[in-house]
Amino acid sequence: MKIALVGYGKMGQIIDRIATERGHEIVARLNQTPTSETLNNADVAIEFSQPEVAFQNIKTCLENHTPVVCGTTGWLSRKPEIEQIAQAQQSAFLYGSNFSLGVNLFFALNEKLALMMAHFDEYNAQLEEIHHIHKKDAPSGTAISLAEGLIAHHPKFHLWKLDETEGAQLGIFAIREDEVPGTHSVFYRSKVDEIEIKHTAFSREGFALGAVVAAEWLRDKKGIFSMKDVLGV
Repeated sequence: MKIALVGYGKMGQIIDRIATERGHEIVARLNQTPTSETLNNADVAIEFSQPEVAFQNIKTCLENHTPVVCGTTGWLSRKPEIEQIAQAQQSAFLYGSNFSLGVNLFFALNEKLALMMAHFDEYNAQLEEIHHIHKKDAPSGTAISLAEGLIAHHPKFHLWKLDETEGAQLGIFAIREDEVPGTHSVFYRSKVDEIEIKHTAFSREGFALGAVVAAEWLRDKKGIFSMKDVLGV
């Protein structure tokens, strides 16, 4: 495929290497809003930029009929607008808060555990995420996905909040520490014990590989998708 990289920071550079190793051609490496010229007839764009510019980046790609795989978090209040644009343009959009295979399996495990724990009122839930000090948004998109998955399968909780769990508000502790790629934990605590599930990323490699696999899967498709569609989980 011909791939445009929209956002060429650390993640973009790793994606560049992995995509090239898998036989793809990188036709654009952009740190500014793309145009029809700079997209250079790409088959798909992979967007890892910053929250404040993600919406315009994605919108421009879709309006130029370039399908988009997006891994930027912190802009999701405008995601419904992007989905409408993708459908109007008969293009394709795939958002992932995390493209790691392990994390997407973790998402499924989180939902199954929430279903089990819904029957035990003595346990209260809490989420925690730890990321490198350069990450601008908090909580992480992955933590939000975990919270939304838990809320959808546990009747006690109706929305999430930063900090400690309070009543129907599921709490997320967001910690920024050193160069941590990403650690996410879900706790269920009672007076006598604690159940914890946890995913720890050792590097950004898994995120980058997953984004390239998603781009390979998205080519020639139309519609709104997620990593659940890519992985069949």
